[in-house]
Amino acid sequence: MNDKTDTQAKTTDQIKAERHKARQQKVKDAVDAKIAKAQREKGVLLVLTGNGKGKSTGGFGNITRAVGHGKKAAVVQFIKGNWPCGERAVLEKVGVEFHVMGTGFTWETQDKEKDTLAALSAWEAAEALLKDETIDIILLDELTYMVSYHYIELERVLDALNNRPPMQHVIITGRACHRAIIELADTVSEVQPIKHAFDAGVKAQIGFDY
Repeated sequence: MNDKTDTQAKTTDQIKAERHKARQQKVKDAVDAKIAKAQREKGVLLVLTGNGKGKSTGGFGNITRAVGHGKKAAVVQFIKGNWPCGERAVLEKVGVEFHVMGTGFTWETQDKEKDTLAALSAWEAAEALLKDETIDIILLDELTYMVSYHYIELERVLDALNNRPPMQHVIITGRACHRAIIELADTVSEVQPIKHAFDAGVKAQIGFDY
């Protein structure tokens, strides 16, 4: 390369760098504006729904983060059975309160009366937590099914969520979340499946799936 070519190459690189910097500055300005606008603090209702894998895992991630910051957390698990739960094994050791419905999946029990009674018992524990100002964050894992199956009245759920302490965060997980809960929520994420190992004959494995 001669000197002229070197100068042209540097100029081209400089132009690209300047354009990149200008684009990134616009992004920064937009983000800074949103941060400046979002100054209100309140308890956030987060819904993690959809047919994809990772909703409960995401909810437990939020609980772990909160505990790491010294927050008081609690978990109510609907539908889950009595098999080992890795998240529970860790979080109970650091003071996270757990209430587990414990009857297992409804397609296994096939006993609506039993499942309804178990769901209501778990929900009563959830209602007590939703009134407790000392609890900073609650995970209501797989609650959506309890509403879909009419084991727990929708209005009862909405009433408890609406009247919880103003700074209390709540995470609800599960498929097919009722539209009324979605409308009430502050943040909603839908997890969609692209591929799933189970569909290819890979069984659920301890330490990864549960």
